[in-house]
Amino acid sequence: MDTFSADTGRPVVGDDTDDAEFAFDVFSRRCPSRSTLEHATGRWGALTLGALHESGFRFNELRRRVDGVSEKMLAQTLHALERDGLVRREAQPVNPPRVDYALTPLGRDVAERLSGLIHLVEGRMPEVLAARERYDAARARGDAARGGR
Repeated sequence: MDTFSADTGRPVVGDDTDDAEFAFDVFSRRCPSRSTLEHATGRWGALTLGALHESGFRFNELRRRVDGVSEKMLAQTLHALERDGLVRREAQPVNPPRVDYALTPLGRDVAERLSGLIHLVEGRMPEVLAARERYDAARARGDAARGGR
């Protein structure tokens, strides 16, 4: 059974809370690592980190790069990633105002791993599409056998 620190909400390992080490377990619903994982791997978080892995962007450049994201959703995503220490927001003191977004060193580490996954998925899409076709065909046959449900 997990024991959690009342102050931090982190799972505590060890009997003596003064000397306790903190162990993070994303599978525990109360572990704060779960929300960071969600921010980094959710649709807009992963795409935003992937885009920023290519280069830094201004807000509207990033919005164009991450096709389909709304202004509101991108702003929320960037705030969450900035709060988690993955993205750095830098406001330039110019007129008109300019805000640049870039990855932090931690963000670069996370984005590097996401980039590998992105390239793997893109490279294996012929297999994915073939699997989808087989699945859909099997479902259609099964539905027909059950009377068109």
